[in-house]
Amino acid sequence: MLVLGIETSCDETAVAVVEGPPGTGPAAMPPVGRILSNTIYSQLTEHRRFGGVVPEIAARAHLERIDGLIEQAMAEAGVGLADLDGIAATGGPGLIGGVMVGVMTGKALAFAHEKPFLAINHLEGHALSVRLTEPVAFPYLLLLVSGGHCQLLTVRGPGDFTRLGTTIDDAAGECFDKTAKLLGLGFPGGPAVEKAAVGGDPRRFALPRPMWRKPGCDFSFSGLKTAVRQTAEKLDPNDATAVADLCASFQRTVGDVFVDRCTNALALAPMPTLVVAGGVAANAYLRGRLEEVAAAHGAQLVAPPVRLCTDNGAMIAWAGVERLRLGRIDGLDFRPRPRWPLDPSTAHRL
Repeated sequence: MLVLGIETSCDETAVAVVEGPPGTGPAAMPPVGRILSNTIYSQLTEHRRFGGVVPEIAARAHLERIDGLIEQAMAEAGVGLADLDGIAATGGPGLIGGVMVGVMTGKALAFAHEKPFLAINHLEGHALSVRLTEPVAFPYLLLLVSGGHCQLLTVRGPGDFTRLGTTIDDAAGECFDKTAKLLGLGFPGGPAVEKAAVGGDPRRFALPRPMWRKPGCDFSFSGLKTAVRQTAEKLDPNDATAVADLCASFQRTVGDVFVDRCTNALALAPMPTLVVAGGVAANAYLRGRLEEVAAAHGAQLVAPPVRLCTDNGAMIAWAGVERLRLGRIDGLDFRPRPRWPLDPSTAHRL
């Protein structure tokens, strides 16, 4: 089963071809997939001077790059469009201009070559990506952490999610980006903060841990972001030791929050597997903290390879494989969505 995946929800234009297991019907623990190609164009150069992603620039860059990346991905995979079993594209959530580029491209290819079209929820791409490389069985508990999202969910299958908690203000990834910007560490902030924290004293600065030791599984990071800003304003930006200590203290605080929230989630919905996915999941320190909390509850922590944590076409293609196996095909009248909750019952809370 071969699926082409197109991802254009933010600032990476990504296309991949993934081979999935043959057959149809639900698969609690399918054989892992195989990535035949995974091409990505990062727009960092276009956005770096603005200190963040500019939606109009992102949409135009997607439009300029998408055709060439599709050709490259197909060539690297050694297959033609006629060989595909389906074409998947991110249908949301995301920056609507970029989402429209990917959806319209996917629809055009599906129509022209008479292939099934699969509109993929970007968050579901992250949520299922671990099953592309590891034989993880349903159900599992998922911590989804990225620049725009921070959620705890139970995952029972494609399209079958229950949200246990979400951020009530800012996402953890956004907090990393703002911290890096305040300290002049560059963009994107996650890798920059993680690098700067190496060798820093994680106990030098006492930072607030929002929602810590409170009931439930919701997150809050706005207070932490404010505290980091107030602390950074008092520091000498040329004092590398102070910057390292603040980054390490910030990273430790986020880890404390993750451990506390996941502890509540594992008590509420005991699962044999805790999966962490999304861009922030690439942080090695945070993975280590989550391994500890999983082990303490008799669970195993599983995460996608670092290269599949950030936005990529392979996770969209794999989600397409999972949905195609169940016969869940979308019509060409699908409308791109700037917002698209994984748990439909929480739509009113967006």
